Amino acid sequence: MEPPTTSTFSPDPKTPSPKLLGSSYRRPSSSRTIYGDRFIPSRSSSNFALFNLPNSSSNASSDDSNSAYTNLLKSALFGPECVSGFQPLTPDKSSSGGRFSGRSSGSDSVFQTSPPNCNIFKYKTETRRSLHSLSPFGFDDQLPGVPHSPVKAPRKVPRSPYKVLDAPALQDDFYLNLVDWSSHNVLAVGLGNCVYLWHASSSKVVKLCDLGSDDSVCSVGWAQRNTHLAVGTSNGKVQLWDASRCKRIRTMEGHRLRVGALAWSSSTLSSGSRDKSILQRDIRAQEDYVSKLSGHKSEVCGLKWSYDNRELASGGNDNRLFVWNQHSTQPVLKYCEHTAAVKAIAWSPHLHGLLASGGGTADRCIRFWNTTTNTKLSCMDTGSQVCNLVWSKNVNELVSTHGYSQNQIIVWRYPSMSKLATLTGHTYRVLYLAISPDGQTIVTGAGDETLRFWNVFPSPKSQVNFLISSTLKVKSGHHHLEGRKFADPLLCITLRIIILFIPCRYGHKNVTAPSTATRHI
Repeated sequence: MEPPTTSTFSPDPKTPSPKLLGSSYRRPSSSRTIYGDRFIPSRSSSNFALFNLPNSSSNASSDDSNSAYTNLLKSALFGPECVSGFQPLTPDKSSSGGRFSGRSSGSDSVFQTSPPNCNIFKYKTETRRSLHSLSPFGFDDQLPGVPHSPVKAPRKVPRSPYKVLDAPALQDDFYLNLVDWSSHNVLAVGLGNCVYLWHASSSKVVKLCDLGSDDSVCSVGWAQRNTHLAVGTSNGKVQLWDASRCKRIRTMEGHRLRVGALAWSSSTLSSGSRDKSILQRDIRAQEDYVSKLSGHKSEVCGLKWSYDNRELASGGNDNRLFVWNQHSTQPVLKYCEHTAAVKAIAWSPHLHGLLASGGGTADRCIRFWNTTTNTKLSCMDTGSQVCNLVWSKNVNELVSTHGYSQNQIIVWRYPSMSKLATLTGHTYRVLYLAISPDGQTIVTGAGDETLRFWNVFPSPKSQVNFLISSTLKVKSGHHHLEGRKFADPLLCITLRIIILFIPCRYGHKNVTAPSTATRHI
């Protein structure tokens, strides 16, 4: 393209240029640059009503959605400066504001420049567009009447429990596991020598069993898909109950000391004891147990099966974390980095082989492991005893409960391990933790003999907005899916949609409406 040519007009108004006589154009300023190498079409005969773009002043009563669409379309066709009500003009409209508008005063003329012409087609350099821009045409500046979509604000977690239940005789013992929440929305709690059931849908409390004065409850654990509840006792026995009928099915022996940890895998029940052993029990078989796992040098206080039921993680008072497979009697993986008892164990439901573990008072750390590659991933010093861990099934977050010295509950975002919320209220160590079947609510128990219910995780439905507004992150030309990098954004979005609509493997019954009443269980 040739460089623009500049024409300078005589400043004397008495000697006008003959070429402009009879023309509809006004004489421009002497410092004005004229572009004469391109054809400027005349829009005087154009009917802009065909675009259905009325002035904003004439449509003050129209609804917000139509106004926003109109302003956005105006900006796309004629530029952002046209949105405020300025209409596209042509050089032919000299009397009402063409490209140059004039005003005469005697023999002198003062030339004033109107707002610049808004061309439908214009050159512009490609710029980086905001991820949250509404305009598909690249206008990232705020448009009048068109609110931009804001960056999603951090999710707020309520700082107070919505329900508190009294739980008299709830033991203040780090090595026990006395609270569990079933897939049928029933909470089991071991209080002294009794087990109570709290039905979340009706707030009904049922006494399941009484072990007698010479025995006490040390652990409870629900089967994954039915109403069977396992109860570990201080006498080394494991009782199996049908909670729907409040009937004991059988009693299994094998341990010499108290049974403080239980974990289910389909029809297999694993029990960990102070006698340092883990027994694998098939409840369909007549035998009390089918295999014995040996490896820990002290009491087994943590047991968790992976979501695919292929790996069992165990933690003990010997500061060891072991991983077993379905058929091994010796640990296949050993992790010895913790410096205190390992009770808190949780498998990630989002990534296969991701295991989290927490140490006691002398350790205070949450550590992450990849059991598929047998590698240590990261470590977070929490500043206090880690008593329990549980992952959210709806988002890639986890919650930890703590004892000495802060007795708090922390919600973490993984893998950044940034704190979303710190919840306080318990006056003793928060030794017990369970999550509701819908994945939104947790219940915590402590030696202060209370159970507190907290809404800490979002519902699965809210993840539709999460998918649209905050999950697709563009970094250096790649797209990230929960820490994993994909070169194809369509693949990333497809994977998120698949994950979003996979049916939950647990029940979907809702927890009862929030209530601040304190009740005795």
